[in-house]
Amino acid sequence: MPLHQRKLEIIIKMSAANGVRRVWVGQNGLLSTPAVSAVIRERVGVDGSKATGAFILTASHNPGGPHEDFGIKYNMENGGPAPEAITDEMFENTKTITEYLIAEDLPNVDISAIGVTSIGGPEGQFDVEVFDSASDYVKLMKSIFDFELIRKLLSSPKFTFCYDALHGVAGAYANRIFVEELGAQESSLLNCIPKEDFGGGHPDPNLTYAKELVARMGLGKSNSEVDPPEFGAAADGDADRNMILGKSFFVTPSDSVAIIAANAVDAIPYFSSGLKGVARSMPTSAALDVVAKHLNLKFFEVPTGWKFFGNLMDAGLCSICGEESFGTGSDHIREKDGIWAVLAWLSILAYKNKENLGGDKLVTVEDIVRKHWATYGRHYYTRYDYENVDAGAAKDLMAYLVKMQSSLNEINIIVKGARSDVSNVVNADEFEYKDPVDGSVSKHQGIRFLFEDGSRLVFRLSGTGSEGATIRLYIEQYEKDPSKTGRDSQEALAPLVEVALKLSKMQEFTGRSAPTVIT
Repeated sequence: MPLHQRKLEIIIKMSAANGVRRVWVGQNGLLSTPAVSAVIRERVGVDGSKATGAFILTASHNPGGPHEDFGIKYNMENGGPAPEAITDEMFENTKTITEYLIAEDLPNVDISAIGVTSIGGPEGQFDVEVFDSASDYVKLMKSIFDFELIRKLLSSPKFTFCYDALHGVAGAYANRIFVEELGAQESSLLNCIPKEDFGGGHPDPNLTYAKELVARMGLGKSNSEVDPPEFGAAADGDADRNMILGKSFFVTPSDSVAIIAANAVDAIPYFSSGLKGVARSMPTSAALDVVAKHLNLKFFEVPTGWKFFGNLMDAGLCSICGEESFGTGSDHIREKDGIWAVLAWLSILAYKNKENLGGDKLVTVEDIVRKHWATYGRHYYTRYDYENVDAGAAKDLMAYLVKMQSSLNEINIIVKGARSDVSNVVNADEFEYKDPVDGSVSKHQGIRFLFEDGSRLVFRLSGTGSEGATIRLYIEQYEKDPSKTGRDSQEALAPLVEVALKLSKMQEFTGRSAPTVIT
């Protein structure tokens, strides 16, 4: 029996022993993180009940399986991740708990069969309802997007499509949505059989780990595709992250959310009456800021973590949001949503091409991105991940940067010593956020160096893996001159990269001469 199903049995039996009356389980134990959020918010059980929360078993975008990461997340009744007050209370309880209840004699439930199983549990009747993992989610997506227009795009002889689930749970939805509902060819799906160890791969949808898709889209070093598809996308293990690609063209997540926001009202029926506001995580590039200013939208910069977006959405302040870590979403649920992002891009492409779907040349992903840069400017952007760094060394590096921030003059001496062609740092701080909804304050959210020309350097520690520490370095160069927005990204960013490495003493602190992953 797969690992996740064995763990589900434990949760079911503990629920029965603790007085829970009904548990919902996706068929075969498969539900994407965004689908879980949708189920909590939208679904009504056969007895008329509504969900009050959910456990999600996932390795997310890390290597998974019995010998790798296996995470447990808890989502609240609004469909979003549990807030810090709840998770802190859970943690405190783990320090004092001395026993737990579990109905070990409860018979196992066949979670491959849709239906309700009623069992006489220790606290009375206990029901386990197994439901179709995709039906609720597909229904929600069809209420947001114009599926008929997208179907016309996918049936155009000039449009080709490729989707890579990286052997994550998105595979359970890909055939249903892209093939059955939208008419894509089954051959356009890659790695769409969910596997608990993700086929031995790393289900992180980026240029480093999605090698097969990258090669097929004409971006790999050993590309064998004679004519790459017009559009490609990938998902992570639990299907909440996404990567968008055009033919031989990569769309940064920061650009992706900005372009979706800029086109949403025209291209996506759900937003036809307008956007309430937009938001991004602090490390994400300021591309969305420029769109918000241009369209006169409410704008929010929040710490990393989807719960901050959820607060804004629950208060009716935000419609579209995104993170540079390949997470994009909207207020249809309270999680980032990888398939939603793919459908949003297909909607934009379908809208831009609706008068010319039978023509010789379609508006492409690259066309849309370059036009966006010409209108709003380009935020050249990259992220350097230094994974499994010694935790002590990582903390020392961050402490060094905090101490340095007390003197802008000292910072700029180092900056100009590294590259004279980089503008001055005009502000340096540790990002702190006061939630406009509940007034909570989040401190120490990342170290920022803000440059006079709108460029930025950001340093953060991340704890998403199971070993050591990960230092994330975000490098952003803003260019407003339309004649310079077509430069090679590495060339445009090279001066700031040099400054960042010298300013932080990255090699001296970590011993690393190069990052583990460059995005």
